[in-house]
Amino acid sequence: MGKIAILVFLVFLAVLGLFAVENKDMVTVKVPFGSAYEIPKIALILLSTTVGALAILIVFFIRDTKRVIDNLQYQKRQKKEAKIQELYSKVLNAILGDKEEEAKEALREILKEEPDHIDALLRLGDISLNNKDYKASFEHYKKARDINPKNLQALLSIEIVMERMQRYDDALKYLDEILDIDSENLTALYRKRAILEKKDMWDDLLSLQKTIIKLEHSESDKQQEEHRLLGYKYEYARSSLESGELEKAEKAFRTMIKMDDNFIPAYLGLAEVILTKGETEEAINFLEKAYEQLKSIIILARLEDLLINVGEPGRLIRFYRNAIAKNPQDNGLRFLLGKLYYRLEMVDDAMDLLNSIDTNVFSVPELFSLRGELYIKRNQIQRALDELKKACGIRRPFRIQYCCSSCGFRSEDWSGRCPQCMEWNTYRLDVYGTCKA
Repeated sequence: MGKIAILVFLVFLAVLGLFAVENKDMVTVKVPFGSAYEIPKIALILLSTTVGALAILIVFFIRDTKRVIDNLQYQKRQKKEAKIQELYSKVLNAILGDKEEEAKEALREILKEEPDHIDALLRLGDISLNNKDYKASFEHYKKARDINPKNLQALLSIEIVMERMQRYDDALKYLDEILDIDSENLTALYRKRAILEKKDMWDDLLSLQKTIIKLEHSESDKQQEEHRLLGYKYEYARSSLESGELEKAEKAFRTMIKMDDNFIPAYLGLAEVILTKGETEEAINFLEKAYEQLKSIIILARLEDLLINVGEPGRLIRFYRNAIAKNPQDNGLRFLLGKLYYRLEMVDDAMDLLNSIDTNVFSVPELFSLRGELYIKRNQIQRALDELKKACGIRRPFRIQYCCSSCGFRSEDWSGRCPQCMEWNTYRLDVYGTCKA
């Protein structure tokens, strides 16, 4: 390549010499804003060529110098990134090994190399959050958010800190920021839902839950969320009832029954609305029809309490007898009527009915306990002891517990929502002793 360049240069000189021999004329060159000079034509050509070559040389020099500088910077950046990557791997291994101090030290080294390393700031915030150092975790998360205001992980982490500190209004503010950036972020929607539920903001929850249902992908998830919507509607109606807004409560309860005609809490809630309005007879008729439709022991128990409170036990007994006549094999109904007889001091009727129950088929401790108490009233102590031995372990005689069919939680008081698994419409009156442990 060098020999060819020399050859080209010699040819150029030879051609230039030929031009010099044949062109001896002088040329006047006037410098702008200066003097005029006379120079040979060949000298002008040579000067122009030299200036052009020099200009090209300068351009190539600048280009090559820039390449060298860029390569040096790239190599430096590569080394820095490799070091940071090595440190970050060390952080992850330390976190997996539960070596917090080692992880924190490596994270600080990363921030020395790169103060704007968002992942390092987030990991430091996570460590502080795990140690319940909410102030430090908030500072780390806030720095990450300041670097990138639209970083969803930083915003969500700050929201978690606010929630842990029970600053729910601030937590909602950060969740709204996330939803402004990504309105379909289900994680943010779930967290907002949990906070609204804690604050009993049922009206807002209904609107939010409808949004979640639209965004769910699978049909099974949609069905679960539809059930949750029904639960929130129940809470909204119950809250309206407690605050005296009877029209809102009644409308909501009736809507729930249309949505799911097996949602027992809605029937009981609507009955309470009717009673609150002073329409006792209408409430009784409504519960009777509800029981005929659902055959729910819980509705029957509420009807029993209501009829006794208004002084109509005879009507209740007739209702029980009609129900037993329609289903004579239902020992649960027979037991409940026997319990009612006992409650009304109708000892003989109670004893005859309870003794007619086949304990090989229907054997619950409450039955033996109740029969034992009846024998005591008859002063048949030995038989009473025999029955009470069978009922050994019962905390409160005759008090049939409610049981959650979802998680097995037991309670002596009815609730539309299980306080343990937080599911609605799962309480059952455990008359048949079939509640799972």
